[in-house]
Amino acid sequence: MGVWRMTFIDILRDHLDAFNQAYEQQITSSMQQAIHAMLSCRSNTERTSQWACQSCTHIADFPLSCGHRSCPQCQHNTTIDWLAKQQAKLLPVEYYMVTFTLPFELRVIAKHQPESMYQAMFWGAASVLKEFAKNSKQLGGEIGFTGVLHTHNRRRDFHPHIHFIIPAGSFNKDKKQWRKSKGKYLFNAFNLATVWRARLLELLTNKLGIKLPEHLPNKWVVDCQHVGKGLPALKYLSRYLYRGVLPDKCITSVVNEQVSFEYQNSQTKTTEIRTLPVTEFLWLVLQHVLPKGLRRVRDYGLLRGSAANLRQRIRLMLAVAGVVFAPLESSTKTQAIRPCPCCKQPMKFMGVHGNKHARPTSFIMQITREPNATV
Repeated sequence: MGVWRMTFIDILRDHLDAFNQAYEQQITSSMQQAIHAMLSCRSNTERTSQWACQSCTHIADFPLSCGHRSCPQCQHNTTIDWLAKQQAKLLPVEYYMVTFTLPFELRVIAKHQPESMYQAMFWGAASVLKEFAKNSKQLGGEIGFTGVLHTHNRRRDFHPHIHFIIPAGSFNKDKKQWRKSKGKYLFNAFNLATVWRARLLELLTNKLGIKLPEHLPNKWVVDCQHVGKGLPALKYLSRYLYRGVLPDKCITSVVNEQVSFEYQNSQTKTTEIRTLPVTEFLWLVLQHVLPKGLRRVRDYGLLRGSAANLRQRIRLMLAVAGVVFAPLESSTKTQAIRPCPCCKQPMKFMGVHGNKHARPTSFIMQITREPNATV
């Protein structure tokens, strides 16, 4: 059999029956919704978007994207908008990335009770950072940070962790002063890990009533790294936010019911290839679908949306001290652009219309739920 390149949705559509049969007991309702959305994405949708060229008379209808955050071919503009919004919040200071990793022994709870576990991870880690900042001799005030939940490592194995991007400084409300963290050091990672362990276990047992495994490691992993001015770290975090966990460009081949994809080894920084049976590959990706409504990106303190005036005040303080201004706050969203196939000029979005020739949503949903359904 020859070698060819396929998209994730192609593989999902061709092997959906086998996947349903192999993982019937493990597929959640959130996964079913994601599968349904991806299979209907830009295909036989019940509605289409209509575009009209502003230079000629050409009018065209296009199938709608599904817009699901797990879809690898959707929400490119959403990623760009988020990155632009976060970039507008950047302060002209040094930045750190602090990563809180869930230990292996607790990951089974995250699989079966993802919403409870991820909420506890966010709350626990954020409270630890606020506490360390308040007690810090250098900071001693309110800090700001953005947290992003990732559920996988570079090999796409289940590996829940939260990255926090933190500007190295704090605002003292009483003295109306900005305090800058000096040097390349923010917090002691070992002390963070110790408090993080105690805080999360307390939340899980006392607040949520979750029964913990008998054996838990005494040492947990928290990483605290200096990341320069912050933008490179934000670009890294945006990579998997709204376009699924595996870009289609990383899928290298589908041969003899085996899927190969490339990833970067975090230790050697070299590109490696991982090959799995097709159903295992689909599960590897779909296990990272988050519960509906769970926010995987959260802003705290000085970086929350309602603190725009305070951030501008801090910028003015830094400008008086001779620091270059950061970009101004902006809420402008990226506009969708579609070139005209006739004259190549921009087309104007006219609205969404019903598609009389589309297969109904119920038909597609039936295919995703019934393993033995045929078209």
